[in-house]
Amino acid sequence: MTITERDIMGGLAKGLAVIETFTADQPRQSIAEVAAASGLDRATARRCLLTLAHHGYADWDGKFFTLTPRVLRLGTACLATMPLPQIVQPLLDRLSDEIGESSSVSILDGAEIVYIARAAQRKVMSISLMPGTRLPAFCTSMGRVLLAALPEAEAEAILRAAPMPARTPHTLTEVAAVLRELARIRAQGYAVNDQEVEIGLRSIAVPLVNARGRVVAAINLGLAAASLPAEAIPDRFLPALRRAQAELRGMIG
Repeated sequence: MTITERDIMGGLAKGLAVIETFTADQPRQSIAEVAAASGLDRATARRCLLTLAHHGYADWDGKFFTLTPRVLRLGTACLATMPLPQIVQPLLDRLSDEIGESSSVSILDGAEIVYIARAAQRKVMSISLMPGTRLPAFCTSMGRVLLAALPEAEAEAILRAAPMPARTPHTLTEVAAVLRELARIRAQGYAVNDQEVEIGLRSIAVPLVNARGRVVAAINLGLAAASLPAEAIPDRFLPALRRAQAELRGMIG
């Protein structure tokens, strides 16, 4: 079925674009800031924001807008209809109990990963990770595993289309450097991240493959950098991740 321009509701698309401008770095915005971030003119951005406020999806103090928890209904409804989180959660719980470290599963959404399931043993990041949390794909272990599963040209296009800021002094910020890392991940089948997302955090990730051989998600373990050197992580954690990977392959449709 082909979707034509006549089938698209422009107002809804603009409202969704406005919602997507609110991030962890920009949770409180003015009309001008939303207009700039969304690419909409100020009048359209204002109408969208006031509509969101009227229906309880945003708060407005007369100048600044913030999203309300009601917006979570949209994400919760999506996650509730996805079988994958329900499939992986029991395994994540068991894996984290066995290893003693936090584990997560995420999917790729453009240039970002979206957490869909998590089993936390301890807090290893300054931000709280939970289903629905988004992080850049280019500098995360799960993101790189998922990008490495794409055709190289597609992965490169995603990297070039999105900003690649340095989150720490260790972050790779050049497209060519990330592409070389993706080639290495593609060859070895896993990714190790050494404090590129946040100082003090290391992680290891492997792809989750469905019964048809297609990569649909990634699973990782995150740990405090002080607990283990980066070069020792594969020997310590890869066998458990491989077992989880193999077990889930038979369960994911």
